Amino acid sequence: MKKIFMAVAGALGLAACDLNYYPNDSMTSDQMAGNPSSTEYSTDGNYSMFKDVLEYKGTEYSGSTYVRYFFQMSEFRGDNVCLANKTEDPLYNEICYNDLETDLPTSYFWWCAYHIIYGANAVIETQPEGASDEGDRMLGENYFLRAICHLHLSMLYSRPYVFGRDNMGVVLRTSTDTPTTERSTVGAVYDQIRDDLIKAASLLKGKERRGDAGYVSYDTALGLLSRVYLYRGEDSEVIRIVDEMLGGASADSKLDPDFAHYFENALTSSETLWAVAHEDYEDRGRESIGSMYYTPDQRGVGGWAEMYYSDPLLALYERHPEDIRYTAYFERLHPDESGQLQVRWAVASEGTNFRVNQLYDCFKDENDRYYYEENGVRRYLQAAEEYGRTQFYVTVNGEKTRAYVDVKTESFNTCPAFMCKKFASPTNAAHPLLSSPVMLRWGEVILNRAEAYAKTPGGEQKALDDVNVLRRRAGLSGDALYTLDNYRNAGYESVLDVVLDERRLELCFEGQRAFDMFRNKRSLDRRFAGVQPWEVVEYNDPRILYRIPYDEISVSGIPQNE
Repeated sequence: MKKIFMAVAGALGLAACDLNYYPNDSMTSDQMAGNPSSTEYSTDGNYSMFKDVLEYKGTEYSGSTYVRYFFQMSEFRGDNVCLANKTEDPLYNEICYNDLETDLPTSYFWWCAYHIIYGANAVIETQPEGASDEGDRMLGENYFLRAICHLHLSMLYSRPYVFGRDNMGVVLRTSTDTPTTERSTVGAVYDQIRDDLIKAASLLKGKERRGDAGYVSYDTALGLLSRVYLYRGEDSEVIRIVDEMLGGASADSKLDPDFAHYFENALTSSETLWAVAHEDYEDRGRESIGSMYYTPDQRGVGGWAEMYYSDPLLALYERHPEDIRYTAYFERLHPDESGQLQVRWAVASEGTNFRVNQLYDCFKDENDRYYYEENGVRRYLQAAEEYGRTQFYVTVNGEKTRAYVDVKTESFNTCPAFMCKKFASPTNAAHPLLSSPVMLRWGEVILNRAEAYAKTPGGEQKALDDVNVLRRRAGLSGDALYTLDNYRNAGYESVLDVVLDERRLELCFEGQRAFDMFRNKRSLDRRFAGVQPWEVVEYNDPRILYRIPYDEISVSGIPQNE
């Protein structure tokens, strides 16, 4: 690893805020103290590595960015996404739990994360603490950047902390001097992440953010610390940190009231704790995160639009279809203008281990019963009331199978194109696929506290109170708000079940779902239409972890994941 990073660090020039990125490993502490702006340039260069296409092994691979691969690798392990068709892109391996140690996303992300960590370490080593307020601000930002990279690596390449501190973690880097490379324990890595965030918060406290939400702040450090304590199972610390962040303010006061336009305006929203800032000139077009989820026009022309809301995620939203999180970010591609309905259910795809959809036009008879026609024979859907909504079923090979009725929509490989707009800017006609992906926001922080309360004896009502803050912001009211008396009516056995579903509704496509389930030792049901294997993934399945890149193992000899 040292050979790889030292060679690249000396040769790479990065653009950041239209300034040259000075090689920070060549600056002395005296130069840093005498010219704080040099530290700022280096720090901006570290920020830019989250979004820039860096030269990797002598080549700039189109679309290869830290932020794009993080959101793909973290989200594709879950059950929110339906990939409609096989593709030559390595993302197919990621969603199928079949990634290889030579896959570009796996290799590039690992390399880029440690490249950012190296840059952060260079600033930390060369900027003396206490020399100036601005210098301390830069130090605080770099401690945060080092922490979040180590955390993302841990989420993707090692077991959750609650599975045991002594499990094999990732490589821990706290210095530019790296004579050896070895995998630390999960406990050691998480301890360092915690300590870095505490240090970042201490350096950033009392200082205003130096720009929009593309820069981190005191609250950013504490917000990520609340997540780290949650991952560590230290629930009382989660509650303490979030209470400290609120400072007596109500949770709803921290949320953007205009959630329907939140993601387009993430950089200027007070809800955003940190987003990876993208300006118009940084529009990645079809190489952006949003391109796989959305297109403003024809699929494959604007965006690729090959990844859609999964059926179980849609079913959860459709319990309350007025939910703004659904109405604002869900869009059908070319729905039938006449409103023609279509029914679908998953069936085996011959010669594969995944499922496609059986599709039929759907109609109502004079008694409002739904049916479809097969070879001229009218076949009725079975209807059942569940959670206050009508659910539909058909019988396939003697088995009761869930069926879904919706407006007929353009389909890709039998999967209706139900697109997500969280990573798009539909009102920006010139750059509809541009976004500044949100890495951390208040919506998550409130749910971190909700989960901690749910795991605290006597904290169930407070957990539901936090959940209801998010649900009210989403436009829900009445029976859609949870109490200790009614949450079981929605099919939940525990308040923790409520919180995990609310995290899914609030944070879907933001890279949280799979890790939320597995760290809580929950299985993940991926039996829905799409190219992923039709299976239930257990929380201790060794395939969950990504493979350590071949390039790393061949150079340093560290052990591979199972």
